[in-house]
Amino acid sequence: MGEVTLNLPKGVSLDIFEQPNQTCPSCNSKGLSAFYSVDEIPVHSCLLMSSREDALQYPSGNLQLGFCPACGFITNTCFDPSLHNYSTQYEETQGFSACFNAFTKSLAQRLIDKYDIRNKMILEIGCGKGEFLALMCQLGENQGIGIDPAYVPERNPDVTSRIEFIQDFYSEKYAHLKADVICCRHTLEHIAPTWEFMQTLRRAFGDRRDTLVFFELPDVMRVLREGAFWDIYYEHCTYFTAGSLARLFRATGFEIDDLYLDYDGQYLIITAYPADGPTSMSLDIENDMELLTRAFEEFREKCSSQIDYWRSTIGQIIAVEQKLVIWGSGSKGVAFLTTLKLIKEIEYIVDINPYKHVKYMPGTGQEIVSPQFLTEYNPQKIIVMNPIYCEEIQRDLDSLSIKADLLAV
Repeated sequence: MGEVTLNLPKGVSLDIFEQPNQTCPSCNSKGLSAFYSVDEIPVHSCLLMSSREDALQYPSGNLQLGFCPACGFITNTCFDPSLHNYSTQYEETQGFSACFNAFTKSLAQRLIDKYDIRNKMILEIGCGKGEFLALMCQLGENQGIGIDPAYVPERNPDVTSRIEFIQDFYSEKYAHLKADVICCRHTLEHIAPTWEFMQTLRRAFGDRRDTLVFFELPDVMRVLREGAFWDIYYEHCTYFTAGSLARLFRATGFEIDDLYLDYDGQYLIITAYPADGPTSMSLDIENDMELLTRAFEEFREKCSSQIDYWRSTIGQIIAVEQKLVIWGSGSKGVAFLTTLKLIKEIEYIVDINPYKHVKYMPGTGQEIVSPQFLTEYNPQKIIVMNPIYCEEIQRDLDSLSIKADLLAV
C-alpha cells in the first residue's frame, strides 16, 4: 500500500501495529494487529439523554480495533463491558421506519416458509423491544420467549398471551429454556467473549440436533471497503465477515445451513443447527480471508479519505452559512459526530422515533428533533446516516414541503 497523508481529528489514529500478547476472543489464537483507534467516545450510543449537560458529560471510553489474521475476527481490544448500562433507557428500535419494517416482515416470512416455523416455540436472545419476535409469532402462530434487559413491557401490550419477556441478559441461567428456534438479531456484535457465548449457547442444546439457530448482524467487510468510520463505535465490540462468523459457528459445534448478505449488503444472515462437534467449511462465501486481508490493508486509506471528505464538506456548508442537520440519531450518527468532533457545527439531529425527541446525542449534545421541526428550521443540507433510507426520507420531506439536499454517507 502506498504512503497515505493523514489529516485526522484529535484522538483518531490509523496506525497499524502488532499486539502479540492479545488473544482473539473468537478463535483463541494469539496475536492481533491494531489498525484503528478513537479516544474518548461515548460508551453508549442509544441511551436516552434528557439534557444537553448529561449528554456532554456522558462517560467515555477508548476504542482500538484489533484484527485476527488467523480467523479474520475484529474486536475492540480496549472494550470494558462494566461501563455499559443496557436498561429500559436504551432506545435501539428501528421499528418506526417503513423501509426497515418491510425488510423485517419479508425476513420473518422467508424464515417461516423455508423452515416451516409454525406452531413452534421461539427464543430470541437480545429481543430489544420485541417487535421481531412478535412478528414471528403472529405470522406463524408461534409462541415465544424474549430475553433483553432493555425490553419495555408497555411497548408490546398485545402479545403478552403469546410471548413471555425476561428483562435480563442471556446466560447459563436460562439454559433450561427449550425452543424449536433460537433467534439472535443485532446482539452478537455487543458481546465481547464471543467464543464463550457461543459455547454457552451450544451447551444449552444438549443432545438436540433439530433446533434452528438464526443470527443477524452487521457485515464488517463493507465497513472496511468503504472506510465507514460511522459504523465503528464503542457498543459494537465485535465485528464479523461471513467467513469469520462461519468459522466461529463451526468451531463451537454448529452445522451451517445458510449464510448470506441482506439489507443492501449491510447485514449478515446465518442459519445453523447444533452438530456433534466442529464442522468443516462447505459454502463459497466462507472462503473470504484473502478478500478480508486486502480490505483490512486498504481500510487506512479509505477511512482517511472519508474523514477528509466529510470534514471538508461540512466546513464548506458552514462557510456559506447554510443550515445543516443529520438524519439518524442512532449509533451511526453518534460515531459520525464523535469521530469528527462535531459539537457546535451541527445543532440538530432528526429522527422519526418519537421516544428520542427532545433528547440529546451522547458525547456531542445535539438536540434530537422530529422531521416536522424542519419546517421551521429550514435546513439546506441533510446528511443521511444510512443511504438505504434516502427514498423514505425524501418522501417525508416532500410531504412537509421541505426543500433540502440529501447527502448520504
